[in-house]
Amino acid sequence: MKILVFTAIYPPCIGGLGSHADEFNRHLASENTKITVFTCLLIKDSAEYEKINEHLDIIRFPAFEIVPNYPLPKFWKFKFWKLYLGLFKTDYELIISRIRFFNTSLLAMLLAKIKRIRWIHIEHTSNFTILSSPLKSFIAKIYDLTIGRLIFRSSDLNISISRAVQKFVHKFDKRHSPIIYRGLNLDSIDSIHPDIDFKNRFKDKIIILTVARLYKWKGIEYSIEAIKNLSENIKKQIIFIVIGDGEDFSRLQKLCDESTILLGSMSREKAIGIMKVSDIYIHSALHGGGLSTSLLEAMYCSCAVIATPNEGADEVIDLREDTLMEIPNITRIKEVLENIASDKEKRVLLGKKMRGNVIKKFSWDKSINTYKKLII
Repeated sequence: MKILVFTAIYPPCIGGLGSHADEFNRHLASENTKITVFTCLLIKDSAEYEKINEHLDIIRFPAFEIVPNYPLPKFWKFKFWKLYLGLFKTDYELIISRIRFFNTSLLAMLLAKIKRIRWIHIEHTSNFTILSSPLKSFIAKIYDLTIGRLIFRSSDLNISISRAVQKFVHKFDKRHSPIIYRGLNLDSIDSIHPDIDFKNRFKDKIIILTVARLYKWKGIEYSIEAIKNLSENIKKQIIFIVIGDGEDFSRLQKLCDESTILLGSMSREKAIGIMKVSDIYIHSALHGGGLSTSLLEAMYCSCAVIATPNEGADEVIDLREDTLMEIPNITRIKEVLENIASDKEKRVLLGKKMRGNVIKKFSWDKSINTYKKLII
């Protein structure tokens, strides 16, 4: 079977979408399934064409970013059209797209309809995009209400990566949208060594961590403000580390005091190395994402987690857990932090529980078997 996958973000670009798509493709590709990925060329030294193995190829087309991590094709480039129109020459049996607001999903729809190829759309987000600019957020919403709606209603099947995503998809398309959770490459995470140098840098501190794209809907400002308002006794014992980049970086940096360090973007391996020496992970997202990969990875690394239910957190963390918040709230984050920062035994037990939750639920073998029943 020949499958063509459209995705805007793909390794070496970092992020949950890219890792999800990459791991999905590697697990699905086999002797009977050949996958070609059509994605954006955003990292300067990336190859335009890359053969991962005999079953998985990547084609990268010229692209640019108006807003960080929201790429668009360079439509004025002959190279883009040569690569895109070249896809019409291969008899693909299935097209897969990811996230309706990326132009790659629109490209997938055009190819699928013109060549009458079965098309499955996988949705990762659970709300309209919230950016730092009200104007940009408004434009994004208009796009969703027009092109996004068309994507959902035109596909042969919409797959949701969490319950929260499914609820959002049903606002546009009432057809059944099966929920298929992502898996985690546990062996890959296990192979990454804890960053002992980082731990030694803050050897007398409780390390609190967030890994996320820095956008307003991630709610990171609530965590920064909560930590600024901790009691002095607790505050001198902790350090808050934020890993990630995005349009909100400069604004968030201005909010930080000496208790918070924004490290910017870094490789997944480096981020997981830091997760493994961290004590507490804060997931303060508003509605928007579908299922946070970084949250799942932090849980697997045995971090005690403070979280809102958004981005699928309530689907992996017990709703009765006293570290789960209804919304990102400065006072509530502060209260929970002071509670678990002062109780090492509670942190350790909570971390073990988080790890167990992830191991039980997020298996690629299980996920891929479910996909195969729908695809093949």
